[in-house]
Amino acid sequence: MDDRRYWIALNLVKGIGAVRTRALIAYFGDAASAWRASPEQLHAAGLSPKLVERYLQVRAGVDLDRLWEQLSAQHICVLTWEDEAYPARLKEIDQPPPVLYLRGELQMEDTWSVAIVGTRRVTSYGRQITEEIASYLAQNGVTVVSGLARGVDAIAHQAALKAGGRTLAILGNGVDQIYPPEHRTLAETIIQHGALLSDYPLGTQPDGTNFPPRNRIISGLSLAVIVTEAGDTSGALITAGFAAEQGREVFAVPGNILAPQSRGTNRLIQQGAHPLLDAREVLEILDLTRVDDHRTARKALPGDAIETHLLSVLGSEPLHVDEIRNLTGLPIEKVSATLTLMELKGMVRQVGGMNYVVVREVQSGYSV
Repeated sequence: MDDRRYWIALNLVKGIGAVRTRALIAYFGDAASAWRASPEQLHAAGLSPKLVERYLQVRAGVDLDRLWEQLSAQHICVLTWEDEAYPARLKEIDQPPPVLYLRGELQMEDTWSVAIVGTRRVTSYGRQITEEIASYLAQNGVTVVSGLARGVDAIAHQAALKAGGRTLAILGNGVDQIYPPEHRTLAETIIQHGALLSDYPLGTQPDGTNFPPRNRIISGLSLAVIVTEAGDTSGALITAGFAAEQGREVFAVPGNILAPQSRGTNRLIQQGAHPLLDAREVLEILDLTRVDDHRTARKALPGDAIETHLLSVLGSEPLHVDEIRNLTGLPIEKVSATLTLMELKGMVRQVGGMNYVVVREVQSGYSV
């Protein structure tokens, strides 16, 4: 039996989130053992009596084989922390979702993603700006991420698709539920040119409490978050907050100081967000002006023994080029030249001061 079934099972228990999942896996060794554990073992692993009771109720009522068949029938993919296809950037955030449900496909180019979010009550100004930014990013090979909500989200998805680009929609409900219902056709189009993603189990209905937590996924998947129009209480401000915590860049489009829909964006700028006056600034600040070069390099430049050697010493912790030279014993000019090519391929990333980390490639076509 595929171990991912047990990850899904754990995900069904309300109260078993990222922290408790990690603790259970550490305690029992794997998800299957955690799922089969006795009440006494679950208590010993740190679960409260109330949570153990809920755990046992879910376990008694779920048919994992039937659930797996349901996922397969609906062409829904499942990704866990243990899967190579799990988005590397998302895995870097604090408490990444243990399980992701996916309809569609993640591709290598989704490594270069930028989120566009904003108010549901968009003005004509907000619509125009959102369309222009999303179209420009899509035309330049950047995947547009948003939340499928009414207003700015839907406009961003639609503009990216119209421009021939890719887009990812992060849902606050199960991927088998489309909300709002009038976006069903849009969702189907996104599945063909991107993906719908959620960390909520199948059947989860949209609920107001679901949407703020999902915003951490929108920002976590992205290099940056752009807020084009947002009021004082817009959920887009929550996404921007998560982005700042995760070390992502935050951009905000300035607006009329008297317009309610611009109060949130203007405040973000006041708090230090980049004031976005031209979509080209996003590519320049994020160093995404060479996305096409990155893609071409990945396809045209085959890996070799030196790249393999460099990858063997690099990891998620930054290493200075001099340390890499010392660890590999290679000439500094060979190390520098190879790292430059590997950066073009998207295999490594320079994080400042000639320090490098590995970028795990997002793989496509992962299915149940």
